Amino acid sequence: MPSQFVVPQFIDAEDKIFGPITARQFIILMVAGLIDFGLFKLLSFILFLIFGVPVLIIAGTFAFAKINGQVFHYFILNIAQTLKKPKLRVWYKVYTDSDLKNFMKQVPPELPKVQPRKESISISRLNELSLVVNTGGIYKPEE
Repeated sequence: MPSQFVVPQFIDAEDKIFGPITARQFIILMVAGLIDFGLFKLLSFILFLIFGVPVLIIAGTFAFAKINGQVFHYFILNIAQTLKKPKLRVWYKVYTDSDLKNFMKQVPPELPKVQPRKESISISRLNELSLVVNTGGIYKPEE
């Protein structure tokens, strides 16, 4: 009877630590909370609202938003990589038509000759050789 194995499912789901909140979300919210606490202590209430609320909104977006099934920071990284790539791809044509025609007229170089393969040893011949080795040369196969 073959052994049965448990196949893990939902391997792309993150582990939850506090109810529905994952470790990544908790860390993002904790850092945003510390930044907001520092802003609250250092700034007046009006300036805290101007700078602290956007920090919470951005942190909430990074913690909870998903676009196309990906977390938000992967989406931002994909945008940055796309913007770094060139928008226009140009084929830099170095050769003229006459150069290409000359290349086509050239004779391709000869390929190196392929050495013939040795015949593989059949199982019966292999058995005979192993008997010769095992008996120390006493057994002599018929030739």
